[in-house]
Amino acid sequence: MRKLTALITTAVLASVATAPLSAHAVWFAQRAKQTALIYGVGADDLDTVKRFNQIEKMTGYDANYQPIKATPRIAGPIVVVDTEQQPTLLSTVFFNGIWSRVGTGEFEKKGRDEMPEATLSEKNYKYSVGILGPLDKPIPALPDQVLQIVPVGAIPQQHGQKATYRVLFMGKPIAGATVRNDLVNDPDQTPVRTDAQGLVTMEVRNQGLNVLEAVFNGPTDNPKRYDHIENSATLSFVLPHLPE
Repeated sequence: MRKLTALITTAVLASVATAPLSAHAVWFAQRAKQTALIYGVGADDLDTVKRFNQIEKMTGYDANYQPIKATPRIAGPIVVVDTEQQPTLLSTVFFNGIWSRVGTGEFEKKGRDEMPEATLSEKNYKYSVGILGPLDKPIPALPDQVLQIVPVGAIPQQHGQKATYRVLFMGKPIAGATVRNDLVNDPDQTPVRTDAQGLVTMEVRNQGLNVLEAVFNGPTDNPKRYDHIENSATLSFVLPHLPE
């Protein structure tokens, strides 16, 4: 336990020092009445198909948060998710590779072992949880979600109202994670950091799709190749509009 606490403390300091203001992420959204996995930032839906093999795991959960099978599938230019029953939640683990750069230059897909002049090297994982059904109970820490955004209490059904979220790192609340509450429509917003209890309170931005993103740098497990592991996590949900 002391070792884990020390690692998390080191990670907090690293995250405060190097957390990015903007980065690509993955999230779940509806496309032509199907649930799709999106890779991008802001309004940019980038090519998820060519990154299909970077999807390490995908899981659905029923109303009791028991796992159900969820399978990603290439459907033309997008990646959709097939399930045998309507899930309450979907989650995914997406490995985005190892990247390095010199100063403020462009990132290259190399480790420090290949790019010894790099001033920053990082391993990049992206996690996502999508809420697809009504929530009857609080969302727990999900397996394989190293970084996760969890609503605290009910999500308001009207945009502009405030909601509280907790960011979990390795299943525990983490201070110092950066959170943005509208990755799709306002990706350049100034992020808010979680408090000592891992909490942040923000307005629900949209009467429709909402995608929050948290970023937290965890400790490296291979210091010769990269300085830290950058973890990005999104939480997506949709508020209903008035009847047509």
